[in-house]
Amino acid sequence: MKIVPAILTEQLETLRNTLKTAEEFTDYVQIDFMDGLFVPSKSISPKELDGIKTTLACEAHIMVEKPEQYLTELKSFGFKRIIFHYEGDAHPKSVITAIREQGIQAGMAINPETDISEMEDFVSQLDSVLFLSVHPGFYGSTFIPSVLGKIQKFRQIYPATEIGIDGGVGLDNLLRIKASGVNYACVGSRIFLSDDPAGSYREFEVRALGK
Repeated sequence: MKIVPAILTEQLETLRNTLKTAEEFTDYVQIDFMDGLFVPSKSISPKELDGIKTTLACEAHIMVEKPEQYLTELKSFGFKRIIFHYEGDAHPKSVITAIREQGIQAGMAINPETDISEMEDFVSQLDSVLFLSVHPGFYGSTFIPSVLGKIQKFRQIYPATEIGIDGGVGLDNLLRIKASGVNYACVGSRIFLSDDPAGSYREFEVRALGK
């Protein structure tokens, strides 16, 4: 199971500094975007990324109502994958097509309350599925254990699909998360709000290996 550091901020300078910090210990991060509509919080917008450079490969997790409106700016930054929310758009197939037309991998995120049966028409078109194990929009939210059962069921039905989990991931629940069948776990506040982000990341990596 891979650990993916997740960056969530509304301050551009914080994003710059966090990316520089992450470059010291990883090669891949997730950057979260929130519009203040789909979720109550608001973050930096893709338009603000102009001029920001990083050596990291990045995926975008967009918690927004109209994901198509963000694709041009996200492509310009160089995101490898865009993960949009099933709950945020009435036409997920059109969003998937629009992302792929940009030459970018397409991922779909689902909130804790969404049943996996609602995704059956889209799974074959996706590069990954991201399970939210918190109510999205905030750093440090409380982990919802019942999501692990959904992941186990999804893994049985779709054994070849890449699965991620995002929200409330900690050292105390990491092995249970790994046992559910996920390929990667996104970790935000427990890495970047610690006194030693690089050390925290390495501790998560060691625990993910079952040591």
